[in-house]
Amino acid sequence: MTFSDITALLQDQFSFAVNTTNTQPYLLVQPADLVPICQFLRDDERLFFDQLACLTAIDNGPESDTMDVFYNFTSIPYEHDLMLRVMIPRQTTSGDLPVLPTLSHLWRTADWHEREAFDLVGIRFENHPDMRRILLPTDWEGHPLRTDYVEPTYYHGILNK
Repeated sequence: MTFSDITALLQDQFSFAVNTTNTQPYLLVQPADLVPICQFLRDDERLFFDQLACLTAIDNGPESDTMDVFYNFTSIPYEHDLMLRVMIPRQTTSGDLPVLPTLSHLWRTADWHEREAFDLVGIRFENHPDMRRILLPTDWEGHPLRTDYVEPTYYHGILNK
């Protein structure tokens, strides 16, 4: 199934923007639509996206005040792929870290991917079963892949720089 075929199938039930200007086309979905769309991608027999291959979180910086999360899905038996993009504010209105719904109940691999995005970029995944750091120590301050991150000079008395 081609990207156009998948897009046409989804447009019957969901609203989203389509980007075909990049080398890999993607669908830009709203955070509130992420879980319903993903549930459909996994459960519809014509699509059967049985693998969340990758989740990538990007901080676009304070100037744009947004972050992007890219989800790459694969249907192993049907041999087709799809990328979704979700754009979110860098922080909530109360100044907290941005939040997206978890996909860990749909794909087990989301568990580790989402923990990595939380650890390095500072995006929380609501209803995640184990939202804690996965790469850095539990008492590490900040999220090193945020564009405004300042590396501490010392960590537990050890020089970092």
